[in-house]
Amino acid sequence: MSLKFIGRKKGMTQFFDKNGKRIVCTVLEAEPNIVTMIKSEKRDGYKAVQLGSILLSGTKARNLNKPQRGFFIAKNMEPRKELIESLVDDVDAFEVGQIFDVNYFKDISYVDVIGISKGKGFQGVMKLHGFKGGPAAHGSGFHRSAGSTGMRSTPGRSLPGSPRASRMGGRQKTVQNLEIVHIDQEKNLLLVKGAVPGHTGSIVYISKAIKLGE
Repeated sequence: MSLKFIGRKKGMTQFFDKNGKRIVCTVLEAEPNIVTMIKSEKRDGYKAVQLGSILLSGTKARNLNKPQRGFFIAKNMEPRKELIESLVDDVDAFEVGQIFDVNYFKDISYVDVIGISKGKGFQGVMKLHGFKGGPAAHGSGFHRSAGSTGMRSTPGRSLPGSPRASRMGGRQKTVQNLEIVHIDQEKNLLLVKGAVPGHTGSIVYISKAIKLGE
């Protein structure tokens, strides 16, 4: 099991490989992650490592509630904005205060990235679910409606979960098997092939690909 690394989506760019081939990439900023807690099977019922990232200072640090401040004070470390747990097989390989940087991915070829998709508000069935819609003629009274969502006979109702107009985006999405094309350790940047869910500056979680991990 690998660690879930906390990072930010910085945007998209292009990268040229050694053969001059252009690769469309997403730039991920992965600031150093610090181990803030280790959970053991004897005490907590499972084995996991908690990582923290994105330092808080000034007003943002003071806005933490008392339990949150006490947690970081007890660990003798500066407060972090984001915390994430990762299940591990051996907790003895980690210790509180241990730091991991983007170099953690130097021997990894593919990663999975979790992010929150861009929120697009309330949308109709054509944009949200790809419905074809009705006739475009001027006299038609059925242009972009969903049409009937029920039945005339048993059970005679609209089944829950069927596609209809609703909120679009703003949900957790995972993109698997993204190839790492470049690592800039000096700037804490990770370039992965393809797109990653979320807006620029959003928080993402990066981990070794579970299907194509090496």
